[in-house]
Amino acid sequence: QVQLVESGGGLVQAGGSQRLSCAATGSIVSIDPMAWYRQAPGKQRELVAAITSGGSTNYADSVKGRFTASRDNAKNTGYLQMNSLKPEDTAVYYCNIRVLLKGSYMPTDYWGQGTQVTVSS
Repeated sequence: QVQLVESGGGLVQAGGSQRLSCAATGSIVSIDPMAWYRQAPGKQRELVAAITSGGSTNYADSVKGRFTASRDNAKNTGYLQMNSLKPEDTAVYYCNIRVLLKGSYMPTDYWGQGTQVTVSS
């Protein structure tokens, strides 16, 4: 029904930048919201950022001013620009979307496969 592919991530030095992408394909009517979560070893998954179809954003306090979520609604693709990265940002980052599919009346959540972001000190 929906294929969700994340890209980006990898190893970066502290203070550096990375951009994650999350592309959704399928019989999609709308995606609202599109969110990014992360999970560090031994920790619970936490919400990092979310963006609505109208462009409203919400960020975890720990990333405010450093991370920016954006999206291209025409391409059903979202982005997470991460600047001034810190070692504590090291985690697996997951894209999460709430999708209204064609022929459906209720939205469904989908998760990306996750991408590792490692920030070295």
